[in-house]
Amino acid sequence: MQVGTSELVERIWNRDATLWTGVDENRWLGWLDEPLRMQERIEELEAFALSVYEDGLTDVVLAGMGGSSLAPEVLRQTFGAARFHVLDTTHPKAIRALEQRLDLGKTLFLVSSKSGSTLETRSHMDYFWEQVADGSHFAAVTDPGSDLERAAGERDFRATFPGEPTIGGRYSALSMFGLVPAALMGVDLERFLLRTAEMVEACRLDDGNPGLELGERLGTGWREGRDKVQINPNPGGFGLWAEQLIAESTGKQGKGLVPAPGEMGEGPDRQSEEVRVENQYELGQEFFRWEFGTAVAGALIGINPFDQPNVQEAKDRTKAILDSGDDPELEPEGVPFAGAGEGDYVAILAFVEPNEENDRHIEALVDRARTETGCVVTHGYGPRYLHSTGQLHKGGPPSGVFLQVVDDPGEELPIPGQEFGFGRLIRAQAAGDYAALKERGLRVARARWEDLAV
Repeated sequence: MQVGTSELVERIWNRDATLWTGVDENRWLGWLDEPLRMQERIEELEAFALSVYEDGLTDVVLAGMGGSSLAPEVLRQTFGAARFHVLDTTHPKAIRALEQRLDLGKTLFLVSSKSGSTLETRSHMDYFWEQVADGSHFAAVTDPGSDLERAAGERDFRATFPGEPTIGGRYSALSMFGLVPAALMGVDLERFLLRTAEMVEACRLDDGNPGLELGERLGTGWREGRDKVQINPNPGGFGLWAEQLIAESTGKQGKGLVPAPGEMGEGPDRQSEEVRVENQYELGQEFFRWEFGTAVAGALIGINPFDQPNVQEAKDRTKAILDSGDDPELEPEGVPFAGAGEGDYVAILAFVEPNEENDRHIEALVDRARTETGCVVTHGYGPRYLHSTGQLHKGGPPSGVFLQVVDDPGEELPIPGQEFGFGRLIRAQAAGDYAALKERGLRVARARWEDLAV
């Protein structure tokens, strides 16, 4: 696809779906204007945050997955919000550990889901509702008309903030899904959005357009066979968010860019991009630059950057396992990293408790994989990655070599209203994704956490 620079920018802002595949892309471009719309909601959001703390609530737990959790996690790290906690795991030990750190009587639970039906998020909500059945301790962010909106009304939540239906989850960082959490962290929203508005205007330019330049580098790199995108580390964990944006947007139809936060090696299949957040209030600008750049890259690659056609596969398999009543045995299988060679990437899929000690163990495993294979290595906690890079794994290029790692999730933790608990849920999620990868003929192995020599 050959499109001139000025024409490409104009067609994006004109919502021209034929710039991509001509299906329904024009319905998913609400993120272009959302930063300006959100400037009109600053007073409302800051008043809400103030009321929470005036009522003596000192901690916030955000229950969300994928686009609903990753931008808040980057905001949390960037702004050092120690009393803000992101819950995007179904691991029983992690949920218990979080609960033990909290005074539930002084905690606000922010339930965040565009669809309002995300299994993990609804399970988190129901679990903590059983502990604190008081609507003043709960708020929701969800699209209008969702099941979550109805549940919030029935339980008299403190507030429900409407998502913008024309924005997909991974493009929602600068919508209610990112800015309600930001307000609760004490971020100065006026300053944050004013800086973001500068980037919005810069992305309208034909020359010196930061988003366009990023997207052209990404797309041109892909065309030249450099499909691994090394994203330099930054203290705020920006790569966590950019990883979902790139993987889920471009990884389909056998094509796609493979985001690799923290990788810095040399190779003919690699390109490198920097994160430009010198000041924490530049984060909103960077969210928008990467959103625009990903839309541009999608046009150059020739895919729809706003759908996720393969995400449902693992969800359907998980549901089938849960509906069957089976509790899957996650037995070791295959040899880690077997068959990885030039042009491949290794993905470590860790269904283990997210904590600092396991972070270090995963980094050691990443180093081992990198040394043994010479490949770019990515990694993610399950089930978080299912809402992030899972689309790329199944819909992108068949160059992934996958290692699923599992641990003992400990004593079962019941989920109110369900016949299964969080332990069986995470085992079903691991089994479901493993089966989905195998069904596609991809190279995948499974190992127990305690058996890996790192």
